[in-house]
Amino acid sequence: MVNYISLIYSNVYLSTLFHAFIIIMIALVINLSLDILSSQKTKNLKKIKSKEERNLKITRFGFLKRIISTIVNLFAILFILLLIPGFRTFSISLLAGAGIAAIIIGFAAQKTLSNIVSGMSIAFFTPFRVGDRLKIGEELGDVEDLNLRHTVIRTWDNRRLIIPNAVISEKEIVNYSIEDEKMLWTLDMGISYDSDIDVARKIMTKIANSHPDNITFEVEEDGEKIKKEPMVYVTECGDFAVNLRLLFWVDSPKKGWRVSKEILEQIKKEFDNQSIEIPFPYRTIVYKSDIDKLKFNSKK
Repeated sequence: MVNYISLIYSNVYLSTLFHAFIIIMIALVINLSLDILSSQKTKNLKKIKSKEERNLKITRFGFLKRIISTIVNLFAILFILLLIPGFRTFSISLLAGAGIAAIIIGFAAQKTLSNIVSGMSIAFFTPFRVGDRLKIGEELGDVEDLNLRHTVIRTWDNRRLIIPNAVISEKEIVNYSIEDEKMLWTLDMGISYDSDIDVARKIMTKIANSHPDNITFEVEEDGEKIKKEPMVYVTECGDFAVNLRLLFWVDSPKKGWRVSKEILEQIKKEFDNQSIEIPFPYRTIVYKSDIDKLKFNSKK
């Protein structure tokens, strides 16, 4: 064994490969230990009852794990490069042109560094956490992952959006999961001018109240307790319809779309039963030949 070791150290290239192998193994062991620790820690964090506290700690711990892993890998690469014969001498001469190189690399890595800084800012200030439901632009989905470069969001139709952190930090974000997930949902219906508004309102509120996912609750506003329950308002007297808007509450945005479609179907069926007309625009088509005939007859 001693002979093998002395043989390795007697040869510069074998010695370099041997030390590089040791560095790689140390880096792998550290990364594997981080993965095991992260898995155990995540399991413990999932036991926290408070959803907000749980998501916050999981997000920060996962981000910290990635930073440590990245630093370990960078140092491993640096130490391996320093083992290469002549690299130190070459690196000294390289520093002579470091000014120009730094400018070039800075421009090239500007977006990457911007994403990293934005990712650290998100992890520290936590405008959202892993597991939160967000609306970014026109996209709605749940945050699945947050790393140094990008954020992964799973949309309602099961697509995965990979959005750079710098892009997210510049956009307005609607977070439906902070503090209270309850959401006011709206549904618009139009009835004809001949239909009874009070009857239509009664039908819409009754159907909303009877839906199992509709919620009612009390809040205190200006010292008074106000009950939040389904309500219907007239929003517009349009060209051919009186437009009504139903407002109801659901306990999470995830249910809102499904509940609104189910309520819409029930309202349509009940409107038909109660002879409440849902109007549509009427068009009268006049052909040019008919106009010519009218002109001809009028001349007679």
